[in-house]
Amino acid sequence: MAKDLFSSHPPFTPPKSEEDRLTWLRLIRSARVGPTTFHRLMAEHGTAAAALDALPAIARAAGASDYAPCARDAAEREIDLARAKGARMLCFGTDAYPATLASIADAPPVLWCIGQRAPILRPMVALVGARNASSLGTRTARALAEGLGHEGFAIVSGLARGIDAAAHHGSLKSGTIAVMAGGVDVIYPTENAVLAAAIADQGLRLSEQPMSVHPQARHFPPRNRIISGLALAVVVVEAAEKSGSLITARDALDQGREIMAVPGHPVDGRAGGCNRLLREGATLVRHVEDVLEVLRRLQDRPAPATQKPAAAEIPAPATGQPLEQRILDLLGPSPVAEDQIIRDLALSAAQISPALVMLELQGTVRRHPGGLVSRA
Repeated sequence: MAKDLFSSHPPFTPPKSEEDRLTWLRLIRSARVGPTTFHRLMAEHGTAAAALDALPAIARAAGASDYAPCARDAAEREIDLARAKGARMLCFGTDAYPATLASIADAPPVLWCIGQRAPILRPMVALVGARNASSLGTRTARALAEGLGHEGFAIVSGLARGIDAAAHHGSLKSGTIAVMAGGVDVIYPTENAVLAAAIADQGLRLSEQPMSVHPQARHFPPRNRIISGLALAVVVVEAAEKSGSLITARDALDQGREIMAVPGHPVDGRAGGCNRLLREGATLVRHVEDVLEVLRRLQDRPAPATQKPAAAEIPAPATGQPLEQRILDLLGPSPVAEDQIIRDLALSAAQISPALVMLELQGTVRRHPGGLVSRA
């Protein structure tokens, strides 16, 4: 591995000009550059322009001889489309970027937003749950959203049918944030088009996906880690044993967020996930005061620190089998924690991180929310 590809640089600063924002967008839209790799490249190279210049050499070292970063005109088209749709760019490290979201290791470098800025500047609580929610579940979600909004909290959810929609309806007047799985201008499901328009008018819609991207199954897990990352706590109202809401809860645990759940009847499948969370230690929620009690305690804690991967000189890997191959030998199709790889190889994070970047650009390693990696 060429040492000069990952030389030490000062911590990076957020974009300040239109040209900076264009370059940031080009970097995050470049093939195989996800949020974690973006932050590492920025920490190593100082600016997005320098990282873009270095990408082809890094890719060649990883065995991808024909690699090219995202073209300037492609990023310009996305920005032009965003302007036409009334979307604005929110970048990591700026004053408007929420500290809670900035504290997660894979914080989105760029978000597209449509709507009002005010909700994202307030403390946030995520309300999530089943799409095929019961009448009681939707009433509970709406009541919790209204009560929390009255106490000054913005509500974060995913604009799905069922519990998500009820949470947004309950917090429209007080402040609601819809995190989209596809482009911020693509409404899914279409039955929530009127609600989405109301959120754009009174609340905020946001997404890390490019404009006009239609959501696919692979987009929802990364979306869920933004929902939990924005929030001080996640409240699950109804969820089956294998629902997406439990993925959000797992992300929340990885991010150090508080997990709360509304109990349900033991024979109701929509309550199975909530009851399991409660059995595993989640806080039981009967009414809004139960949530507020936890939130008051959380707000007394110090604010989370923003995650900025530190640049460092990279020690040479041990002689013998290449480090990249040793990492691949430890990986399979099931995601494992990057920290576990560091422990298994008895090496430093400064050695492992650039090797993982190489493998990601090569296309042999895939990143997952929560700091997990697997073979591609």
